[in-house]
Amino acid sequence: MPATPAPRLRADVSGLPRYVPGRAAPSDRVDKLSSNENPYPPLPSVVAAMREELERVNRYPDPGSRALVTDLSDALAVPPEHLVPGTGSLGVTRDLLRAAAGEGDEVLFAWRSFEAYPQLTWANGATAVQVPLRAERHDLEAMAHAVTDRTRMIIVCNPNNPTGTAVRRGELERFLDRVPGHVLVVLDEAYREFVDDPEVPDGVQVYRERPNVAVLRTFSKAYGLARLRVGYAVAHPPVAAALRACAVPFGVSGIAQAAARASLAAGPELLERVRTLVAERARVTRGLRTAGWIVPDSQANFVWLRLGARARAFTDACEAAGIMVRPFGDEGVRITIGAPGANDRLLKIAGDWLV
Repeated sequence: MPATPAPRLRADVSGLPRYVPGRAAPSDRVDKLSSNENPYPPLPSVVAAMREELERVNRYPDPGSRALVTDLSDALAVPPEHLVPGTGSLGVTRDLLRAAAGEGDEVLFAWRSFEAYPQLTWANGATAVQVPLRAERHDLEAMAHAVTDRTRMIIVCNPNNPTGTAVRRGELERFLDRVPGHVLVVLDEAYREFVDDPEVPDGVQVYRERPNVAVLRTFSKAYGLARLRVGYAVAHPPVAAALRACAVPFGVSGIAQAAARASLAAGPELLERVRTLVAERARVTRGLRTAGWIVPDSQANFVWLRLGARARAFTDACEAAGIMVRPFGDEGVRITIGAPGANDRLLKIAGDWLV
């Protein structure tokens, strides 16, 4: 059989920065604190809503997620036309990039921040401009200086993944005052529900007065629907319309829509779980600091340890003891807040490792 030439693909694919997800736990005896998942299963009311939807999986879901949009509109007090659901905040980010940036354009974000930003920017043909963190936090002064005539979109991950640090109201407002009105600023608030610092602004309140600001949120983290992939954007009509035009048709499954609606209805009960995780975050932070670790103040459902070249060794030590954490090269390790028992084991491992 004659040789067949391989399909011609983009030559720069081999250099694409890869998104590296947390590995699956090898067994139920291993505590997975590597993927920022909610350790608690869905509430019975949410499970019931999903089961009911299973009987309709032979039909396509509502492509506009209209019932979910109505519920979100009521919950957030924003017009329905300002809401665009998508496949998690990650999927909505991809669609926003499609709408805002292409070849020759620049997308600006802090680094290190969410790993998918460089990959999604590259996939749209735009240029990623990465501004280093300063003391584990967004350096908004440097980011403002990095804006050029080519800048089309700025992403502010707040709280930031993987460091957990958050931008506060005053510094964000000063930054936004310096950004040209034609540049889209995206506040990625995947971890918003875990914020307990009153000085960290609610992005939805910020968007109300700034037409160039869009907000991303997700049901994956606080609401515990990571496997279903459902999130949404809050944006003014021109941005929302462009986002809908770039979205994958039928992207949000009927099961995901039903589960998200049931989760909103069970908001008080679910947010009680969030308060439990926030309390555990404080306990883990205190325990690590008492043991001698330097831990930035986190407003997310994880903590960050700046370990440098020791990140891999610490990750291996944790895995050997039955805890999975998430290393980031030779920079550090991110540890998700889990159930109390898992957190206890993590604290013991971390304390023993410093001895």
